[in-house]
Amino acid sequence: MYRGASVGVVLPAYNEAGFVGDVIREMPEYVDRMYVIDDQSTDSTWEEILDAARDDATANGRSPSGERAALVADGGTSVLNRASVHETIGRVVPIRHTENLGAGGAIKTGYLAAREDGVDVTTTVDADGQMDLSQLPKLLDPIVDGKADYAKGNRLLSREYRATMPRFRFIGNSILTFLTKIASGYWKTMDPQNGYTAISHDALDAIDLENLYEYYGYCNDILVKLNVEEMRVADVAMPAVYGDEESSIKYSHYIPKVSTMLLQNFLWRLKTKYLTVDFHPLALFYLVGGGLAASGTLAIGALLVSMLSSVVPTLVGATTSLLLLISGVAFLLFAMVFDMAESERLEVQVQ
Repeated sequence: MYRGASVGVVLPAYNEAGFVGDVIREMPEYVDRMYVIDDQSTDSTWEEILDAARDDATANGRSPSGERAALVADGGTSVLNRASVHETIGRVVPIRHTENLGAGGAIKTGYLAAREDGVDVTTTVDADGQMDLSQLPKLLDPIVDGKADYAKGNRLLSREYRATMPRFRFIGNSILTFLTKIASGYWKTMDPQNGYTAISHDALDAIDLENLYEYYGYCNDILVKLNVEEMRVADVAMPAVYGDEESSIKYSHYIPKVSTMLLQNFLWRLKTKYLTVDFHPLALFYLVGGGLAASGTLAIGALLVSMLSSVVPTLVGATTSLLLLISGVAFLLFAMVFDMAESERLEVQVQ
């Protein structure tokens, strides 16, 4: 336990042989449970998980409990029907997916197990060794202190990290950071792709966990869900650790796919939070502004096409198109200002 709170770690692993075992063995003693999910790896990840679990149990004077995780008790959730659970070994719950579900699917499986077990704080740690486990208390403290319901690492505050990040990856991260701010309403939150997180049991219980996005954008998706439920989020300065690991993310597919998900989530958040549950004019500002900006952009595009065809646009047509665009942008900016004010009380910064 950590300061009187039980701690669980969700450890998703896909082809992490050579890394995942060390992460398990190096897990701090105050961690009560490790939900280690092998997402249908094609290497020896599963065998390494079991070996490391036995080593950890021996080192901590524990023995296999002979119990299986509570998540398989009812089999009522589709993702759980796609997982097989080994008996608990010490504090490790080894779970093996029967099909590859992606990073978000593995996180979902671990979250469901932790929620069922009633763990006070559940953290997520990558199996590739990139995350400095000595930094874990920085994520736990805001939740244990009652200052936040969800805490996430922020590597972008590190000058060293920004300097070593490949240019395309930095640009992609910056684009997704901005889009996630708009979609989630957490305007001060940065580095949403950071998978080093901690969440309270109450927050896990409040969000629609069963429908968590199963691709890599799960960490963006959960922020939107948290905002709708009025959960406080802490952005925690965090260094990154680099070794021999290789990222399996293909950014050419990742960015457009996650961007589409964020657009859908943004519209869902506006409808749910500001039209269905309660009414706030910012929803109308967003919708009107988006419509005007789109109309203005299309009108200007049509004018440019006509100019290429040697057709001179009329002054009225050009002025109207420009006014539509400017009005749309103005409405959107007003909406963002309202949105920032609404969510400011839900954001915590931790250095």
